[in-house]
Amino acid sequence: MTLITTAVVFAQPGQLSLESLELTPPGEEDVVVEIDWSGISTGTERLLWTGRMPSFPGMGYPLVPGYESVGRVTAAGIRSGLSVGESVFVPGASCYGAVRGLFGGASARVVVRGARVVSITERISERGVLLALAATAYHALSAPQALQPQLIVGHGVLGRLIARLTVLRGGEPPVVWETDAQRAMGAEGYTVIHPDADPRRDYRAIYDVSGDAKLLDQLIARLAPQGEVVLAGFYSEPLSFSFPPAFMREARIRVAAEWREPDLHAAKRLAESGELSLDGLITHRHPAHEAAAAYQTAFGDPNCLKMILDWRRNA
Repeated sequence: MTLITTAVVFAQPGQLSLESLELTPPGEEDVVVEIDWSGISTGTERLLWTGRMPSFPGMGYPLVPGYESVGRVTAAGIRSGLSVGESVFVPGASCYGAVRGLFGGASARVVVRGARVVSITERISERGVLLALAATAYHALSAPQALQPQLIVGHGVLGRLIARLTVLRGGEPPVVWETDAQRAMGAEGYTVIHPDADPRRDYRAIYDVSGDAKLLDQLIARLAPQGEVVLAGFYSEPLSFSFPPAFMREARIRVAAEWREPDLHAAKRLAESGELSLDGLITHRHPAHEAAAAYQTAFGDPNCLKMILDWRRNA
């Protein structure tokens, strides 16, 4: 039987459409997942949308974006390790033939290896789309000998999750910088201030999630001796810094890469137990047939922390 789906397709930068695509036939290790919700990333997906994503293997158009999807297994191969009816988090799929799955989650239906998806409890519901960002936050904090953040730059979803995890671990409540007054609201157990209102220049660990390649000199100037700047965002432009201030502080710069499978499972356990709250982070929702408007809002409205597409009527 031929499987068909409706998916978001970026034909080229700035050009979005909903298209009917034929899916790769599932094998014994695969599952078919009917997607309920998918999140829109204002980091990587914005770079794909604007054409500023740096080239890497698999990059190219046309493509199906998205790596934050939640759905239900409707068919399971005998070697998939999953069962029909399970609720799962899907970190993307590549099952669209000539259309690239980069990252392939913004679709009403996907075919994906069972080993790639993660079973979740139904009570997490739409908030499951946040697990990729929760895993990213967990990964940044869990590197060997990582210093816990005293300052976080940016109060978007990733910044909030890093702050919440820091508080959960019993660390000193961090300070968060945010320049947008609306985004500055919603702190849970930590302080959010405008950078101009912060006189400190002795932070031992600064985590930057802004993605702003021009901030590095400013952040180094706020470090204590032998302090660390953690680059936890994604930067499409080259980063540079003035050497003398970094030299005087013996500053360290660490790059936090994307999450790994153990990070995802750890974040899932914390979310399912209720220790890590995912509340208040999804601010906007659109039915999938309004994808064009949803992407415009996600990329253009500073009040939008996380936009999700509802696929439940589009399978």
